[in-house]
Amino acid sequence: MGYKRIIITKPGSVEVLQVKEEDQLPIPKANEARIRVLAAGVARADILMRRGRYPGIVPPLPYTPGYDIVGFIDSINGEQPDFTPGQMVAALTKVGGYSEYLCVPTTDLVKVPTGLDPAEVVALVLNYLSAYQMLHRYSRVQTGQRILVHAAASGVGTALLQLGSISNLKMYATASGMKLEILKQLGAFPIDYTRKDFRQVIRQETGDGVDAAYDPIGGSHLWKSYQMLAPKGTLIAYGELSTAGTENPARIDVFMHHFLPILLRWIPRGRIVRWYEMYPFNKSHAEWYQQDLKHLINLLSAEQIKPIIADRLPLVEAVHAHEMLESRQVVGKIVLVNHDS
Repeated sequence: MGYKRIIITKPGSVEVLQVKEEDQLPIPKANEARIRVLAAGVARADILMRRGRYPGIVPPLPYTPGYDIVGFIDSINGEQPDFTPGQMVAALTKVGGYSEYLCVPTTDLVKVPTGLDPAEVVALVLNYLSAYQMLHRYSRVQTGQRILVHAAASGVGTALLQLGSISNLKMYATASGMKLEILKQLGAFPIDYTRKDFRQVIRQETGDGVDAAYDPIGGSHLWKSYQMLAPKGTLIAYGELSTAGTENPARIDVFMHHFLPILLRWIPRGRIVRWYEMYPFNKSHAEWYQQDLKHLINLLSAEQIKPIIADRLPLVEAVHAHEMLESRQVVGKIVLVNHDS
C-alpha cells in the first residue's frame, strides 16, 4: 500500500513543494506508532524551512515539512499500554506532517477525545501550545494584567487573545485592515499599526505600559515593544518576521534581532526579556508538553476556546496553502486535510 507526502526538493519559492508518491507505508521503529494523518497544520516555520532560512536543524533535502499533526494510530511497534490502534492522537512533529502517513515516537503522542474536529485540535498543538506557554510559563501573567500582542490575527496571535480572555486580561493587539474587527471580537483593544504608532496608543490607554508583550516580528521592533513594558514587565520574543521572513532584511534588524534581547537584559529597569522557541522548549520539558496540550484539549472539549480555521485544503494543495500564508491576509490557522477528516 502506498501513500502521498509533500517534499521540499530544494530551497526556494512555492514551486519547490512537490507531491511524492511512496510505494510502501513507513515502518515504525521501536516505540513508534504509524499515524494515519487527518490534519496537518501549516506554519510560518514551514515557510522558513522551504526558503532555506529556518534557524534550527532540519533533515537533509528532500524532506517533508509539517510541524503538527492529528490522526489515528494505524500500528504500533512495541508494547504500549497507553495507546491502541484506532485511537485519535495529536503530536508535535516539527517536520514530516504534510503526509498521509507518518511514524511518531509514542512519547510525543497525546490522546484526543472522539468527536473533536481534527482541524481545530491541530491548531492547539503549535499555536495554542505556544500561546499558553508564553502566557503562563514564560511571562506568568496574572488575572487582570495588561498584555500587548503583535501580529494578533495570526494563529498564535488569536490563540493568545482567546487564552488571555479566559484569564481576564486587558489585551491590546496590533493588526491592519479587516483583521481589526476580529481582534475586537476576541476581546482585544485593536490597534492599526499602519495608521497609528502603537506606542502612543499604549501610553495613552495605560499610562505606565503593559505587563507583558509578545513579539513575533523581531529585529528593531523588539525595542519598540520593550518600551511599552510597565515596571517589572516581560517581553517575549518568539519570531523572526523582520529578518528571516523577508527577502532583504535591513542590517540593523538582523543585528538587533540577535543582540537586542541580550543587551536589554542588562538594562537596570527591572524588566524581563525572554526568547521562546517552541520545539526545543517542549523537547526539554516533556512533562509540560503533555500537561499543557492535554489542558488545551480539555478547554476545547469544554468549548472554552474555539480555534479560528482560516481554510481547510487537501494535502496536495500545499502550494496554495503556502501562498495564502505568505500573503499575510490570513486570520487564524491554515490546515491541510486528508480524505478521512
